[in-house]
Amino acid sequence: MRNFILVLAMAFLVMAGAVVAEDSMLRPDHPDRYVVKKGDTLWGIASMFLTDAWHWPEIWHVNPDIENPHLIFPGDKIVLSYVQGEPRLTLERGQTRQSRAATDTPLEKLEPRIRSEVISSAIPAIPLEAIASLLTSGRIVDPEELEQAPYVVAGERRRIVMGAGDTFYARGDWTDKNSAYGVFRKGDIYTDPETGEMLGLEAREVGLAQVVATDGDVLTMRLTSTRQEVRIGDRLLPTEERRVESTFYPAAPDGNVEGVIMTVVGGATHVGRNDLVAVNRGVSHGLDVGHVLGIHKAGGVIRDRMTNEMVQLPDERAGLMMIFRSFDKMAYGLILSTEEPLRAGDAVRNP
Repeated sequence: MRNFILVLAMAFLVMAGAVVAEDSMLRPDHPDRYVVKKGDTLWGIASMFLTDAWHWPEIWHVNPDIENPHLIFPGDKIVLSYVQGEPRLTLERGQTRQSRAATDTPLEKLEPRIRSEVISSAIPAIPLEAIASLLTSGRIVDPEELEQAPYVVAGERRRIVMGAGDTFYARGDWTDKNSAYGVFRKGDIYTDPETGEMLGLEAREVGLAQVVATDGDVLTMRLTSTRQEVRIGDRLLPTEERRVESTFYPAAPDGNVEGVIMTVVGGATHVGRNDLVAVNRGVSHGLDVGHVLGIHKAGGVIRDRMTNEMVQLPDERAGLMMIFRSFDKMAYGLILSTEEPLRAGDAVRNP
C-alpha cells in the first residue's frame, strides 16, 4: 500500500510538472479573453498572453467552423481555455464579422501591377506602416538580371525625365512579355560581412508602367504611377505577384539559423524598435516570413581577477526581430524590441 501511494504521488507530481511547464508559456498577468481592437497587431496580442510571443502557433487552436480562422478582425475575441491541462487560444468571431466571414477572401487582384493583399480590415502580424516601403517596392536580384533587363531608351518628345501619365519608349529582350512592368533603378549591393559573398543587388522600384504598343524590340509604355522621376537608362522588370503578408504567425525557425545584421535600411548607425534591417540569411538557410530571431550583442572581454587571465564573456540577447521579406540568401526584418542600442554586426539567431 505504501509503494502504491508513493507511485501515485510521483505520478501526480509528474502531471503537475507538465501542467506547470505548459502554463509557464503564459504571462503571469495574462488575460482570460481579449477583444481585438483596431490598430492591434498579432505580435502585440500574443505578447499579452505569452511570455515569448513566437510560441503563439503552439497553442493557437483553429476552429474549423470559422471561415478563415487565421484572419483576425477588430471585434473578434481571443479566448484562453485549457484542454487536458494544456492552454489553448481560440477565436470567437465578433458579431460584425459573422455574416461576412463566408465571403471574405485573403486575396484581391489589383491592376496593372498584379499582386495579392490580405484584406485590409484583418489585423496585421506587425505594424504594416513600418514595413510598407519594402513590402511594395524593391526586390533583391542578381546584378546580371538587372543589367540584362530592358531599359528606358527615350521619353516621348525626347524627354529625359518622366512622371506619372507620361509616355516613354523601352528597348530590350522581351522574351517574357507582360502587360505591366515595374521601373527599377540600381540600389545597394549586399555583401555577406562574414564570407565576403555577394548576396544580391537591391533593385529600387521608381514607377509602374503599362504596355501601350509594340514595334519590334521597342515598346511604347505609359507610366501609371511613380515614386521618383523616371530617367533614361532605368530598367524594366515584370511585376511580380506577391502577397503582402499580414497573417503570418510569429514562430521560431524550424532549424538552426545564425547570422548577422548587415545594415540598417535608411543608413542609420544605431538600431531601435521598428527599424528595418537586412540580415545575411534567407530562404536557403531556412529563414522565412514570420520567423522571429533573437539579436545578440557580443560579450565583453574581462580580466579574471583570480587568475589574471583575459576571459571572453558569452553573447547577451539584446532584442528581437521578425522577418517580413525573405530572399534566397538574405532577408529584411523589423526590430520588435530592444533592451539596449543595437547596430550592424550584431548577431542574430534562434530566439
